Amino acid sequence: MYLTKDISPVSPQHSFKLDELDVLQDINRAVPGSVHYSIKRYRQQSDWNMEDTGMLVYHYEKNNPDANFLELRFCVSGNIYCKQKQAECDFCKFNESKTCIEKVTSVDVLSFSFKPSYLTQFVKGKKQMNISDDVLAFEHRTSFSKQLPLCGKTRMAIEALLNHNYTDTLENIFVNAQTQILLLYSMDCMLGDKAEVFSCKFLANEADREKITKAREVLLQHIGEPLTIKELSRKVAINECYLKKGFKEMFGTTIFDFYQSQRMEHAKYLLYDKGLSVTEVSAMLGYSSISHFSTAFKKHTGIKPCELLLH
Repeated sequence: MYLTKDISPVSPQHSFKLDELDVLQDINRAVPGSVHYSIKRYRQQSDWNMEDTGMLVYHYEKNNPDANFLELRFCVSGNIYCKQKQAECDFCKFNESKTCIEKVTSVDVLSFSFKPSYLTQFVKGKKQMNISDDVLAFEHRTSFSKQLPLCGKTRMAIEALLNHNYTDTLENIFVNAQTQILLLYSMDCMLGDKAEVFSCKFLANEADREKITKAREVLLQHIGEPLTIKELSRKVAINECYLKKGFKEMFGTTIFDFYQSQRMEHAKYLLYDKGLSVTEVSAMLGYSSISHFSTAFKKHTGIKPCELLLH
């Protein structure tokens, strides 16, 4: 994976080297042909003074397509790292978190490297393509990097990744979803700074936006229990039509496509990381037959489930 040890590629004005800082947490995970992500958290030094920043790196080699990738990098500071889970920490239990000795201010460096086989799923079937589509389809013929402003939505997605309490299977589902959200916001930044204006007028209402966001969370919680649009709309108390239109506008994809994408990314995790069989994963994700699961998996990834295990 293309990632230097120096923070300078993300924040050129800062002179610290990562290996000069105390490591608090180091997470690395990769699935072949999909996403390789790295989350590294360091103890913030007292004289640290820099603006949070992000960068999009697009790497293209005409004669070596296997080397192509798109990477998102973020460097943020001022978050609180706690090595204890809140539910297990006596300081938090007794409301003494302000003086908790387990909590440390951190500098967090996140990297998400996407392979073309993963990104092209988002542009399949499009007849007219803009610059974001060209990049996702790796039709843009020149490598480039671009600084990304950290808007409020991007910060919230990053903070959610840093501060969630999910573990194991639920962690994988959550991280996959947040990674796609970061990709959406970052690609949106490529088109220039835009005010958040919704074409669906009802999304001007914060309560309705929260319902759409809640619907996304419900889908992730039911990754192995397919829900109908009607059932989902009832769970979040919003009209079915509003739910479908609002979801597409806020998250850039249909409910079905989002749900299928998350199921297949979770299937990769269960097959590759957990070593489960195709039969077991098919059943866990609620498929009525292995053939239906295999067809859906190949449509999403371009390979059969059994072929993933050969990588």
